[in-house]
Amino acid sequence: LYVLKALVDSLLGTLLTTDTAAWFGAFSSTPYSVIPYHIVVVVGTLLTLFLGARSIEKTNKVMMPVFFVIFLILAVRVALLPGAAEGYVFMFTPRWEALTNPMIWIWAMGQAFFSLSLGMGTLITYASYFSDKTSLPKTAITVASLDTFVAVLAGVIIFPAVFSFGISPSQGPELIFITLPNVFQQIPGAYIWSVLFFVLITVAALTSTISLCEVAIAFLHE
Repeated sequence: LYVLKALVDSLLGTLLTTDTAAWFGAFSSTPYSVIPYHIVVVVGTLLTLFLGARSIEKTNKVMMPVFFVIFLILAVRVALLPGAAEGYVFMFTPRWEALTNPMIWIWAMGQAFFSLSLGMGTLITYASYFSDKTSLPKTAITVASLDTFVAVLAGVIIFPAVFSFGISPSQGPELIFITLPNVFQQIPGAYIWSVLFFVLITVAALTSTISLCEVAIAFLHE
């Protein structure tokens, strides 16, 4: 929902000319502000499932590499920001004492289940579509490795930018909506980069909602 809101405001050009922290705070604290975007997401997901989701794989083969290239460009641009080094130190300095906190392990497992969709049975459902020649261990290693790499790459973009712009690193997932628009403002063609990025992340989010529905649909179908 927030991604779709960011996409709309990117298209309008307002996301690149506003205080992103105030923008996020105003949207998240306004009652019922997410309802229109929620309806769009639900309708879009249902229409895609009704019309057929076969084109999603073909679309992702193009959009996800483009998404990855944009991430690499942002990582390079963020590295040139003043104060970015503090973000790298924050991200890559081990805090071994945190491992004694049981909640750290619980949060880590929760993130693993959420990120890889294990809790919803998505991987089991999609694995049932594989041919007999598909190597499940190899596929599992590939998926987990790429997922982890992209997560680390996202951190390399977010946290240096957070420290460069003087934002608290403890704010959580909303950092993507606060820091990245500020980074886009530092790049020539900011409007195009912003719109393209949020279009791609919207498509990625849509594939996730479709995947979650696929579990129930496959069960009813079979």
